[in-house]
Amino acid sequence: MFNRTTLIVLVIAVAAGLGLLASQKFFAAPAPTGPAMQTTTLLPQPRELPAFALRQSDGTPLVPGELKGHWTLVFLGFTYCPDVCPTTLTELAQAQKQWEALPESTRPRVLFVSVDPERDDPDRIGEYAHAFHRDTLAATADVPALENFARSLSLVFAKVPAAEGAPADSYTIDHSATLAVLDPQGRMAGIIQPPLQPKAIAADLAALSQASFK
Repeated sequence: MFNRTTLIVLVIAVAAGLGLLASQKFFAAPAPTGPAMQTTTLLPQPRELPAFALRQSDGTPLVPGELKGHWTLVFLGFTYCPDVCPTTLTELAQAQKQWEALPESTRPRVLFVSVDPERDDPDRIGEYAHAFHRDTLAATADVPALENFARSLSLVFAKVPAAEGAPADSYTIDHSATLAVLDPQGRMAGIIQPPLQPKAIAADLAALSQASFK
């Protein structure tokens, strides 16, 4: 049975999803001159992200400028996640393997953002992300900074306390499974919703990269 926190997260996630769907119907579709998408839903107009500051697994800051120059897929999760996170990163790794032949300077990237800073320090998230694919970026921050970053991408997360009588650190985290798509200017450009299709994701991001860096 869902607890109150889980229900709140689900309501927010549904509302965010409905908002995205409404915007897609209200505004004109993306220009037909762009590449056809198989699984990516592009926004009619990319939107700038507000300032943010995360910390990468190597200890360096991750600020908006760091996300420029590549198409980037952003996924929120945590290393203690029992199912969605490892499944998603495994599927994204399949797409990343198909991008390895592309020039590094224009190759699409995957950014895993841990929303569990209490347990996930930079070393841990780096080891976790790189176990799926060596090119995956990993970052985290304090909870307020993570909340602001997630909100800017229309994503949500919330801590679910441990069951009564269980160790306090056995809590879990509810979070969006949707991927945010950032363009080479670091703007929110679209979303990819589960179930994920690695081949389609690989094709979409390769096409977007080719169109952007002709």
